[in-house]
Amino acid sequence: MKGRIHSIETLGTVDGPGLRYIIFTQGCLLRCQFCHNPDTWKMTDGKEMTVAEIVEDIKEYQPYFESSNGGVTVSGGEPLLQADFLLELFTELKKIGVHTCIDSSGGCFSRSPRFMETLDKLMEVTDLILFDLKQIDDGKHKELTGVSNSHILDMARYLDEKQVPIWVRHVLVPGGSDDDQLLQRLSDFIATLSNVERIDVLPYHKLGVYKWENLGLDYPLEGVEPPTAERVKNAEAILNREKTVALN
Repeated sequence: MKGRIHSIETLGTVDGPGLRYIIFTQGCLLRCQFCHNPDTWKMTDGKEMTVAEIVEDIKEYQPYFESSNGGVTVSGGEPLLQADFLLELFTELKKIGVHTCIDSSGGCFSRSPRFMETLDKLMEVTDLILFDLKQIDDGKHKELTGVSNSHILDMARYLDEKQVPIWVRHVLVPGGSDDDQLLQRLSDFIATLSNVERIDVLPYHKLGVYKWENLGLDYPLEGVEPPTAERVKNAEAILNREKTVALN
């Protein structure tokens, strides 16, 4: 089976435990205003690669990432757009003892029988999900990403039902998601899930702006600066249900 791949990073350090072999898949349904990989949006771009090709390459790096209790993470784009490919890939990786992880926004989640059949099988060979919860308010989520969050929150509940471990990721955008009331609502939702191992606040950054420019796209957050360290700590405290950092 072939998957459409944007790029591969052989020794990543921020997309799951330990050193990671990271596969960036092509295609995404969301259009996040802060996206730093807009070049992954089109499903028809990228390079076709077979499962066998990728597994052989992974074996070359396996001693390095296994020494750090790492593994393989599939990111994107949205990996679950190629769920059948992931199922075959992860099935092969489990045969050689590789820790498997998916970085997903849940943007293509559906309770349709066909999708659920594949997803149920995929979760059996998936060790961890890095789950992006971008905005708890549905209206603001539509403004930020172009789509509703109802099916995304439903995927969070599905992962809880299946008891698949997740690390929640939340991008903190000044003027957008950096709002104490919204953060508290998100915290309340996360508290309903029993499978959350970790919550990470990812400060908004502008490192991908040049990609928008190269693609001839208008960057929607022009003029928005990254959040201060204090606001990041505040968000971490709220989402982790710690005492909120007092700000002057």
